Amino acid sequence: MTDNNFDKTFSAPASAAVPKAIIAAIDTGEYDVERSIAELKELIRTAGGETVAEIVQKRPAPDSATCIGSGRLEEMKRLAEDFEADVAVFDLELTATQIRNIEDALDIEVIDRTMLILDIFAQRATTREGRIQVEIAKYKYLLPRIAGMGKELSRTGGAVGMRGGPGETKSELDRRHIRSRIGALNAELKEIVARRELLRKRRKKDGVLSAAIVGYTNVGKSTLMNALTDAGVLCENKLFATLETTSRSIILPDGRSVLLVDTVGLISRLPHHLVEAFKSTLEEAANADVILHVCDSSSDDIEEQTKVARELLSELGCDGIPVVTVLNRSDISGWNENLLPERTVLISAKEGRGLDELLDELCAALPETARRMKLKLPFSEAGLLAKIRAEGGIFSEEYLPDGIEVDALVDVKLISAAEKFRA
Repeated sequence: MTDNNFDKTFSAPASAAVPKAIIAAIDTGEYDVERSIAELKELIRTAGGETVAEIVQKRPAPDSATCIGSGRLEEMKRLAEDFEADVAVFDLELTATQIRNIEDALDIEVIDRTMLILDIFAQRATTREGRIQVEIAKYKYLLPRIAGMGKELSRTGGAVGMRGGPGETKSELDRRHIRSRIGALNAELKEIVARRELLRKRRKKDGVLSAAIVGYTNVGKSTLMNALTDAGVLCENKLFATLETTSRSIILPDGRSVLLVDTVGLISRLPHHLVEAFKSTLEEAANADVILHVCDSSSDDIEEQTKVARELLSELGCDGIPVVTVLNRSDISGWNENLLPERTVLISAKEGRGLDELLDELCAALPETARRMKLKLPFSEAGLLAKIRAEGGIFSEEYLPDGIEVDALVDVKLISAAEKFRA
């Protein structure tokens, strides 16, 4: 099996860049179906498609053969014909057998929620690390589905020049190819992650403070990053507009420098292997000194989005790291500030409002590594001034007849010695 044939086998059902889509969902009572369908419509729009119809069926569990019942499947077929739909998108993961059976019944392409997200990720990934992570996730999705993917994948192999003896099926060769490819990709990703971990350790050793920007997809994280740092990160009103990590250093009001790290957006019911694939990016949050949890205060789903973010942060081991809750788009929302949790800031990243308050809150949440102080040092304390200059920084200094007045960033180790000389 050549790489080209394999790529064609995988990519054919994963294309979601279509003009017309019909949605199908199963309501088992495990989650809010209406909210999930609204999110799925946004995913379809992000992928370049348009939702023309939707079907929801209540049942205790999906049908093993076709996911939905025969009656609903007939209704889907009629809707697909009436609206000239190009693809049916199911709001859950389908097995290969289900995909094949549904495609036979509807005579149009069928994809599921995971395939749609993978397709969007593949479109948006630009760095080598991002592309590797997406490819690993795709292969892990495909691996358990090979047996039911159709006649071509069950043919008997054993042709000249191919690994495996006579009698080995095509699907077994495909599995071997996929496992080999996953292994090679994981090895390459491991090297990238190791380099990133080395940079993290170097930052910690050098005393570099960091703040990770996390939150649901499309809540304004990239807009906030641009507003604070002029990073030039792509901002679109779409889910997963950016997938890559961006880091920029800024100077806080107290004179300290902090590295802001923008992370990939979160989404409800994110497939587990996608979480695994992007953990190396999300782990920036677990290694941060402070987490800026950005929420869209104008969204009706803010509670659900906040819950998803908190659960994932806990899974990544972020418990115990100070969190500043950032309610973005507050210009179009009315909040009772007395009911807000501790360390909450209302901002509008687009309008640039509330950013000063956010930076002040960030200063307060970060561990005290240095303190900005105004001092009047006698000339006999020139040695202390030299240490302050070396370990922290001097914003201004003025030599007077009776000493030196300085506005300085004083390292935490020198604060007690400098305290007696406060101006």
